[in-house]
Amino acid sequence: MWDRLLTDCNVATMDGRRGDPLGLVNNAAIGIADGKIVRVGRRAELAGFQAKEVVPLGGAWVTPGLIDCHTHLVFGGTRAAEHAMRRAGASYEQIARAGGGIASTVAATKAAGSSELIDSARRRLRALMAGGCTTVEIKSGYGFDPASEIRLLNVVRALGNQEAVRIVPTLLALHALPQGAERTEFVDRAIEELIPAVARLGLAEAVDGFCEGIGFLPHEIERLFDAADNHGLRVKLHAEQLSNRGGAKLAARYNALSADHLEHLDAVGAEAMAEAGTVAVLLPGAFYALNEKQKPPVQLLRDHGVPIAVATDCNPGTSPLLNPQLAMNMACTLFGLSPEEALAGMTINAAAALGLADEIGVLAPGMAADICVWRIADLAELGYWIGLPGPERRIVGGVDA
Repeated sequence: MWDRLLTDCNVATMDGRRGDPLGLVNNAAIGIADGKIVRVGRRAELAGFQAKEVVPLGGAWVTPGLIDCHTHLVFGGTRAAEHAMRRAGASYEQIARAGGGIASTVAATKAAGSSELIDSARRRLRALMAGGCTTVEIKSGYGFDPASEIRLLNVVRALGNQEAVRIVPTLLALHALPQGAERTEFVDRAIEELIPAVARLGLAEAVDGFCEGIGFLPHEIERLFDAADNHGLRVKLHAEQLSNRGGAKLAARYNALSADHLEHLDAVGAEAMAEAGTVAVLLPGAFYALNEKQKPPVQLLRDHGVPIAVATDCNPGTSPLLNPQLAMNMACTLFGLSPEEALAGMTINAAAALGLADEIGVLAPGMAADICVWRIADLAELGYWIGLPGPERRIVGGVDA
């Protein structure tokens, strides 16, 4: 006997084996047992099966739970003052070089106690959950030294233990160079101390870096990725956001899970990502908040068959975005994705960007029963409304959350 049977619904399974990219099943039902999907099919096909609980959904639309595969949720303070600076004409690079930007968040984060960091991150996390997220990746990166980075990852772990959501921790080991720090020494410490400690403690699933002129250069990222590989950690990369440093091609050479931002991606990088299976994570919130003009080359990604994910990039300075539906709308409106691509970007492709494509992001037998139930008339509404309030029902591991 199944635990639950959801009936009277229309389902976007995201299982392309059903004949269309969204894997649509109309007048459907979903069987759930032990936290996993047992069967998805037409309502009539599942009528003979018994369940402890039958839940009629009144014709609602059902999708996999949304996956936010790029966030920086744990930090102290805000950077609301930078909003005014940008409106006055200051660029991201000018703010950073003046000692603002990431450096100011690092200072506020160091000054905050762990309980304060947990409480503030929880508020942001719950906003994403209310919007339909059942899985959220959270990066460190606002520590700048091994002890501080480990503290942030322990905060991430605590959040995962306390909230009804799947948390995927990422070590953002090379985020920015502290003012006055000696460059080689800083990189050496991340490689020789931080990565081994995080791997030993099991605090992260992947290692990330910021490959940019105001961040870290390709040869430094190579050393970072070599260290991650030596300690059994996958890699991801902030790449080609402000300029083309060849980060996407570099990420692909290391079989990175994803390369993120990509506004300045070229054909060489796109081809390399396609060959490696590296997911392109688009971050329209940062594009919007920074008032950028260079859009990521979406058609180039399509032409090369690179999977496209969408994420909020929630962070205090360049993407204070807490609504996954708004991220999907922005991806459609600003970047030209179709509503179907935007939904895939926060389900099946986002799962791949986290290395979890065999567990989440698709409603199919054996996959986690992470589900959103939407009171909408048409699936395209998920990329249409500007800030949709969220799903009617959010299910994590088969249980209402």
